[in-house]
Amino acid sequence: MRAAAVQLNSTDDKGRNLAAADRLTRAAAGDGAELVVLPEKFNVIGTHEDYLRGAEELEGPTITWARDIARELGTDLVAGSIVERREGRDKLSNTSVHVGPDGEIKAVYRKIHMFDVVVGGQTYRESESEEPGDEVVLSETSGGVPLGLTVCYDLRFPELFRILAVRGARVLALPAAFTKLTGQAHWEILVRARAIENQAFVVAAGQTGFHPPDKESFGGSMIVDPWGVVLARAEEGEAVVAADLDLARQDEVREQLPSLANRMPAAYRWPEEVPA
Repeated sequence: MRAAAVQLNSTDDKGRNLAAADRLTRAAAGDGAELVVLPEKFNVIGTHEDYLRGAEELEGPTITWARDIARELGTDLVAGSIVERREGRDKLSNTSVHVGPDGEIKAVYRKIHMFDVVVGGQTYRESESEEPGDEVVLSETSGGVPLGLTVCYDLRFPELFRILAVRGARVLALPAAFTKLTGQAHWEILVRARAIENQAFVVAAGQTGFHPPDKESFGGSMIVDPWGVVLARAEEGEAVVAADLDLARQDEVREQLPSLANRMPAAYRWPEEVPA
């Protein structure tokens, strides 16, 4: 299966962002990609006010575009994530949608871990706008390959990735907007670690460059195999990277080094108190 990660420099201009996503999704499909992953908040990224203005329901124009282009190109498309408005909810959701090549929505994942941190003097409060999801979501490509859905900050929580792997995920989609500082320090290490420990492919599509009002994303979109080998990596700027995912090689890795099969769940006990 050939997979592609699309790297974008999204802003608060939804029309411009969707045009860029459309252009690069078409480029990925033209290169033979059967699975395309877009980055986090690919249609709108910016301030709390930008998210309030740009939020959509799943029936809105962004996911309608995703469904139309997936159907037209005949690809599985993980539509990065959007800021979703849901009826009866005070807060928004950071929502990733997997669309099949028939244009139908196959799975919806709402980001579980909120990015509430201070990094390099910059304060990020994702929970100001959004609420966390509470469901682990495993989907499946049109070719029958189990596909785990995650978003950005989820990368720092190996429990989520392990649950997806135990449930059968062979490919893990990771739309992201890692900060420049944390990306330089941790991005590749964490992406490769999640691939190695779960013996899965990770298709990590990142935001790059500056976003309003004054935030900067790392980029570094990459595709990593179950042995931790980086199969493709993006340079700076908007781009597409693609690689062939060798599922037979994955079977070989899991057979020869059966760390998933060698787990001892009965011995794993969560501590009652977790350090702050």
